[in-house]
Amino acid sequence: MKIGAQLYTVRQFTQTAKDFAETIKKVADIGYRHVQISGIGNLPANEVADICNTNGIDIVLTHTAPDRVRDDILNVIDEHHIMGAKYIGIGSMPAEYERSADGVHHFIEDFTPAINEITAADMKFMYHNHAFEFEKYNNKRMIEYLMDGAPQMGFTLDTYWVQYAGGAPAAWIRKLKGRIPVIHLKDMAIVEDRQRMCEVMEGNLNWSTIFASTIEGGVEYGMVEQDDCYGRDPFESLKISYDHLRGVI
Repeated sequence: MKIGAQLYTVRQFTQTAKDFAETIKKVADIGYRHVQISGIGNLPANEVADICNTNGIDIVLTHTAPDRVRDDILNVIDEHHIMGAKYIGIGSMPAEYERSADGVHHFIEDFTPAINEITAADMKFMYHNHAFEFEKYNNKRMIEYLMDGAPQMGFTLDTYWVQYAGGAPAAWIRKLKGRIPVIHLKDMAIVEDRQRMCEVMEGNLNWSTIFASTIEGGVEYGMVEQDDCYGRDPFESLKISYDHLRGVI
C-alpha cells in the first residue's frame, strides 16, 4: 500500500495558488509522494497538476462537488485527465437525498449516468463514507444498499468513521474487496471520555489487523486524513502519521 496525504487535512492552506504551492512543497518535504485533492481553492486543473508535478507528487483521487459529478461529468473527467487522477470521488451523499432506503435509491438513480461515463473513461467513481451509512433501513445498512445498487461504485473507506459507527475497519475492508483501491487512514483516540480523531497509530484502532486486511482487500493507496488536529499544526500531524506508517509499511 502506498501512503498519501488527503489535502483536506491542510485545507486552510490551499485556497490560493501561492498557498497551494507552498503546501504541496511541505507535504513533499515530509515524504509524501501521493495526494488526494480535496477542499482546495478554485484553482484550474492544469495549475494544480503543474504544482504537484514540480514537487514530484502524484494526484490519485479527488473529492469533487457532487453536483458537478452528477451534472457536469464530461468536464470533470477532462479535468481528471489533466491532473492524472484515476479516481473521481465525492465526500458524502449530498444532503438533498433523504437518509432512507428511498433516498439511497434516488441517489444511485441520479448518479448512475455519471458513474457509467466515469467507468467508460477507464476511471472509477469513489464514495467516501461517514458513520450514517451504517444506519439500517429494513434491516439493511445504507452502505449495503450502495454496494448492491451501484456495482461499479468504489469506496474510499474511512477507518475512523467505520469504527465510530461500531464497525470493524478490517472486516469492512475485506467485505469490500476489489472495490477499495483507496482508503482513508485516520485513528481514533478517547479524550475526556469522548471519541476524537488523532494521528495514525496514536489512538486505539487495531492497525495490525487493518494493514493485513488492506493486502487481502487489494488496497493500493492509504490516504492520511485528519479533519481536526485540535490545535496542533496539521503539517505536524501529517508528519507524525507518515513517520509511524513508514515504520510498518
